[in-house]
Amino acid sequence: MTVAKAYRLLRSILNTAVSDRLITKNPCQIPGAGLEKSPERPTATIEQVFTIAGAVPERYRVLVLLACFNSLRWGELAALARKHVDTIEGTVLVERSVVELPTAELVFGPPKSDASVRVVTIPNICLPDVVRHLANFTNESPEALLFVGPKNGPLRRSNFQDHWRKATAEAGIPGLHFHDLRHTGNTWAAETGATLRDLMDRMGHSTTRAALIYLHKTAGRDRKIADALSKFVEDARKDTKASDTDDEDQAQTDATGDTAEGTEGHTEPEGHAGGTTPR
Repeated sequence: MTVAKAYRLLRSILNTAVSDRLITKNPCQIPGAGLEKSPERPTATIEQVFTIAGAVPERYRVLVLLACFNSLRWGELAALARKHVDTIEGTVLVERSVVELPTAELVFGPPKSDASVRVVTIPNICLPDVVRHLANFTNESPEALLFVGPKNGPLRRSNFQDHWRKATAEAGIPGLHFHDLRHTGNTWAAETGATLRDLMDRMGHSTTRAALIYLHKTAGRDRKIADALSKFVEDARKDTKASDTDDEDQAQTDATGDTAEGTEGHTEPEGHAGGTTPR
């Protein structure tokens, strides 16, 4: 439990005490003490993600890809079965999760929230890897776990952690957490222009708070769009001004030409070329 969570719990308990008239005032009055101030987690590059996927044992390659490109949590991935993957439609159904207790017991149950029950589309770039994984590492039973250890046991962090550390070091980002893959994929999804609702559905969130974080991260992209629009307008206005100038120049040229033609066509009446008019 973080300090912020402990403070919120204490404040809640003391609020109850105030309601029950056990104390007259809640002493928890420190502004901002209940706010989480988590440090910004890093994101990987596309090449780093594929380097990690290529550095882990082959049976874990798709685990890495789905965590990133399908925004799946560790517990959701570990609970996936063959029946949850539709290679025709190219989707993954998330309807359960698994938690490893301190006793090492694995408990399967519903995911984090109702919103976490979702269907997520697999990017086409990853689908061939998923098909190959099903053929090479997943039993034929619909209930067979999608990801298993070397001895076909359920996936555990302890089975995977050493592989992860070596792979992230090879990719040049030691210290990257597995959950950072989901963070990376969410950031990319926002950069593609996904709406708030799209992000919430893909991430499995019922509130806008987390999705808004990723939309705010795309402010730099929005600035690029604004700058591009400015250039577009400036170029269009330059073209318009240039066209107007050309029209004015042409009009002046035409007017000069008409004047010249009029002068060349004019002759003095006979008898006015010089001398006196005959009587």
